[in-house]
Amino acid sequence: MAYGNYPDLKNVKRVLVIKMRHHGDVLLTSPLFSQLKKQIPQAEIDAFLYADTLPMLEGHPAICDFLLYDKRWKKRAFLYKMSKEIALFLKIRRKKYDLVINLTEGDRGAIAARISGSPIRVGFDPQGQGMRGKKKFYTHLVKNCPHPRHTVERQLDVLRRIGIFPEPPERDLFLHIPASALDRVLDLLKKEELHPHNYIVIHPVSRWRFKTLSVQQMAEIVRLLHVRNEQIVFTAGPDPEELAMIEQILALVPHVPILNTAGKLTLKELSAMITHAKALLCVDSVPLHIASAVKTPVVALFGPTSEINWGPWMHPRASVLTSAHSCRPCYQDGCGGSKKSDCLLSLSPARIVQELENVLSSKDLQSSIK
Repeated sequence: MAYGNYPDLKNVKRVLVIKMRHHGDVLLTSPLFSQLKKQIPQAEIDAFLYADTLPMLEGHPAICDFLLYDKRWKKRAFLYKMSKEIALFLKIRRKKYDLVINLTEGDRGAIAARISGSPIRVGFDPQGQGMRGKKKFYTHLVKNCPHPRHTVERQLDVLRRIGIFPEPPERDLFLHIPASALDRVLDLLKKEELHPHNYIVIHPVSRWRFKTLSVQQMAEIVRLLHVRNEQIVFTAGPDPEELAMIEQILALVPHVPILNTAGKLTLKELSAMITHAKALLCVDSVPLHIASAVKTPVVALFGPTSEINWGPWMHPRASVLTSAHSCRPCYQDGCGGSKKSDCLLSLSPARIVQELENVLSSKDLQSSIK
């Protein structure tokens, strides 16, 4: 056996990469696709994703086709759901992949890898989690790093396990933003008399409220920015709870002119809005990773989650603000499961605004974490 037990990739013609996770997680896989195409140029590479995350990789030059799982199937009758899943698994089987890479910890990705019949199947060591015998679904197991490690590097460990070792400059993110999205945002800005690179995007929400500041903190941040004559654009997803939080913040600052695009932009348009922005202020959520991809200056607020695992990536004008709480990152849904995180609620709005000014005045922060 050769040292490293790397598989022979010279005859690989078809590759499937599985990443059934949330939007930010999917965007952070983009360097892996770039490297696969560089190292196996003869291969056609497909991606197996949740349908709603498609915009994060759509337009990636290394990806040939997308196989999509619609989360709405889970809410339908059992037989309907099973018929859809079986049809998708049969499609994977018919594709006759030579290499399947599963970046997802759950069982569905492992099942897809096993059903594929691929001679090379790579996935993370389940360490006893999930269905029995899952470890045997793979021909090559990736060891899990026991220490904090950025998600991009953790996913690239899958390539390292099969003998592909990306150089540091080759690990950057890629996000395709179509001209139609960029033009639509420019039209919207023109209508509101806002100029590109002269406004700050604030994305104060997350699907998990324990990762956010309070509405009072956000309102104070808006007031401080308004005093500094900064123009502000609010963004958020279409989730009713996110939209309700935006409305609560706006109600506290009725005198401040704010362009509220919450729930009104597609993911590609959100990316365009961030691309055209002067800076972004956000919590641990997908806009942070979009900013890393397009290099818009960003201040990210982290509480119970880890900035080492999920913080800015290869971004010279990014800063992370955290509290000094000894318990963080705790990965809990608020202190004691309360849905509120003191490490975020204790952050000073004045300190946050000052950090935004620092980011804007610095040419290269080297992704400082404070």
